[in-house]
Amino acid sequence: MAFSFPNVRAVVGLALLGLSACSSFESRPNVGPCPVAGALYEASRLVEVQQPNTHENVGFTGEINGVRGFCRYVDDDPITMEVDVDFAFGRGPKAQGDAKTYGYWVAVTRRDQAVIAKQYFTMDVKFPRGAEIVRKTERIDGIVIPRASETVSGRNFEVIVGFDLSDEQLTFNRSGVRFRLQQSEP
Repeated sequence: MAFSFPNVRAVVGLALLGLSACSSFESRPNVGPCPVAGALYEASRLVEVQQPNTHENVGFTGEINGVRGFCRYVDDDPITMEVDVDFAFGRGPKAQGDAKTYGYWVAVTRRDQAVIAKQYFTMDVKFPRGAEIVRKTERIDGIVIPRASETVSGRNFEVIVGFDLSDEQLTFNRSGVRFRLQQSEP
């Protein structure tokens, strides 16, 4: 799925930051490092819980367990990037049914500054009979980050992932309460 960047203007240039090969889509090395890729901490988990907030009242859950970014750019080309996101989904005691559609987003930002683009995705997760945990890896490709000149490196950008949360879920995450289901290794 491709990102679009409406009204993107020139980006402040930095000196070349050495050679780096975050990924090798071709033999020439990148002209700089890849953008940082990661999950926004406060949006990296989703917990559906009824009151009172106890383990017995947990419905469906989700966690972003890892984000890996791979990029390519040479000369004055834009940065082309793909991101792999590792998810773990849980089915707690109050979960209704054996399937859930989870919403999440991927954003490209100027590092520690403004969001350049943000796109929303959904993922349908089916829990096999008796399964409390399902793990999935999603690949988001087609992320294209424009550069004002060949001296602008990936170090100027971040690709951030998070769950699409309600205000209540975001408040819950910020509270620091944790419910962890017993899980076996994959």
